[in-house]
Amino acid sequence: MGSIFSGLVQCGAWGCFDEFNRIDAEVLSVVSSQIKQIQEALRNDLRKFQFEGQEVILDQRCGIFITMNPGYAGRTELPDNLKALFRPVTM
Repeated sequence: MGSIFSGLVQCGAWGCFDEFNRIDAEVLSVVSSQIKQIQEALRNDLRKFQFEGQEVILDQRCGIFITMNPGYAGRTELPDNLKALFRPVTM
């Protein structure tokens, strides 16, 4: 996931990750810290920042979005620290 996020932030692309709540809880913990790091760099209007041990150029136009289908078998509830990083939208 880290290399995908790194590519998104460097080229200013948007990424939408479908059924995000199917990812294992251990992986979600790492992903949460990565997304928080990206959001802090965006909030602080940085041009470059350290990500996964490398200095990457930050394109302010990047975006990370997730979809979830709660309540189905095999889906887990997102940890609160990860939920706090996204704005919920219900359809």
